[in-house]
Amino acid sequence: MVHSPLVRRLLWLGSGITLAFLYLPIVVLVLYAFNSARVQRWPIDGFSTKWFGEAFGNDGARDALLMSVRVALGATGVALLLGSLAAFAVARYSFFGRDTVSFLLVIPIALPGIVTGMALNASFSDAPVVGGLSLGLVTVVIGHATFCIVVVYNNVVARLRRMSSSLEEASADLGATPWQTFRYITFPGLRTAVLAGALLAFALSFDEVIVTTFTVGDEQTLPIWILRNFSRPNQGPIVNAVAVIAIVLSIIPVYVAQRMIAGDSDVPTGGRL
Repeated sequence: MVHSPLVRRLLWLGSGITLAFLYLPIVVLVLYAFNSARVQRWPIDGFSTKWFGEAFGNDGARDALLMSVRVALGATGVALLLGSLAAFAVARYSFFGRDTVSFLLVIPIALPGIVTGMALNASFSDAPVVGGLSLGLVTVVIGHATFCIVVVYNNVVARLRRMSSSLEEASADLGATPWQTFRYITFPGLRTAVLAGALLAFALSFDEVIVTTFTVGDEQTLPIWILRNFSRPNQGPIVNAVAVIAIVLSIIPVYVAQRMIAGDSDVPTGGRL
């Protein structure tokens, strides 16, 4: 489609305004993280990287970062297993209530986080059979997995619906076992969708605050550490530096996942053999 110069300028202007609306606050935060003064004011007094050194040397921030990574890895593992199994059930089999099951699987990501957190906290405080769970790493992983499953499920089920089931049927007709069919036919087509779902789930878990607040107990993830130290004047510059580190760590898996999804165009989509 060919646009006039005026239309192109308007499109560029609209895109610029949108990007400024989204990212100008983040730019301000990054500048404050490099502020040489401890006092947060505009314009900044000068550039310095000393706060990043203090951030890396802060035991509380470092422990919170490791906690966030452990939680994100655990939640991603649970989401990969359960989300992929659910996607196979919905995409490859017909059964009564399949559309309802598909709808229920995506509801958790739309629920208010505070509602999910309250429900989980109430369940953990008097958990059936075990009589209650102490809040900590396990409860946070379970809490994060409830919405990470949605990300994995959406990626895998979308890819399965694009893939040709006739390839799997042909593999079976040629004598391949179910495992061989999955290994050589199904998984290669799903690989990028699974990895992209895992990366997005990791990023989603790494940044979560509300559900974590209700399930973390006395421990701290990195977002919780930032929230608890944000209002402390002496910690302000260090918190800004930690926030920038968190931004970078969150962007990396999202960028990789986006590139994998955008660049994967060789998936069989249902044509005849």
